[in-house]
Amino acid sequence: MDSILTWTLTSVLVLTSVFLTLLILLHKGKGGGMSDMFGGGMSSNLGSSGVAERNLNRFTTLVAIVWVSSIVLLGLMVRFQG
Repeated sequence: MDSILTWTLTSVLVLTSVFLTLLILLHKGKGGGMSDMFGGGMSSNLGSSGVAERNLNRFTTLVAIVWVSSIVLLGLMVRFQG
């Protein structure tokens, strides 16, 4: 039972890690820093909608909460496994 739960949490952690990285890269650059180096400094109308950016922020927050929760649960499982 513990093995199945461990594998499930590990796969959730890997999937959310990749998905969270992609979601963070989708955010609009605020200018300056490393975002200019990768083309974030160019003016673009893609994703400039306020509603789209707000929904992206909410979805990124939700995925981050799932990511942190899976890390905490895996840590607790490792800590209390006999």
